[in-house]
Amino acid sequence: MKITPLDITQKQFSKVFRGSSPEEVEAFLALVAVEFEALVKENLALREEDRRKAEEIAEFRSRERALQETLVTAQRASEEIRESARKEAEITISDAELQAEKIVQGAHQRFLRIVDDINELKRQRVQFEANVRTLAESHLKLIEAFREPTREEAVQYIPSRRKAADE
Repeated sequence: MKITPLDITQKQFSKVFRGSSPEEVEAFLALVAVEFEALVKENLALREEDRRKAEEIAEFRSRERALQETLVTAQRASEEIRESARKEAEITISDAELQAEKIVQGAHQRFLRIVDDINELKRQRVQFEANVRTLAESHLKLIEAFREPTREEAVQYIPSRRKAADE
């Protein structure tokens, strides 16, 4: 059974001979009732404060969970972005290496064509030089064949004929 301050102030005691002074008992009961009422009010206030604190704690826990979920989501997103960037970098590097390989192959093929062209030009030059030399030599022979002998050559030629005839 719960006792209220009103129960204390309205409590009636039976009268006995040579018992306690009714004024003192009533004064004491009034004092107890006031104190008890203060305790009840304090108890109610503490319960209300406890309820508010419990609500605040629940709200803080809810916020904490939301923050933890946000943090986990942010970490996952960060990892996904990092992984995506790594894959993209690998693809970019792979493409760059492939392009570099194609460029090197193209340059090597051009180099081989240029070397072949140089060798062909050298061969053509040697052949051209030989043809020019042959042509020049044949022209010189023709020139010498149709040239008139100079006086000195004629004089030298004649006596040698005479000597051949005398002999």
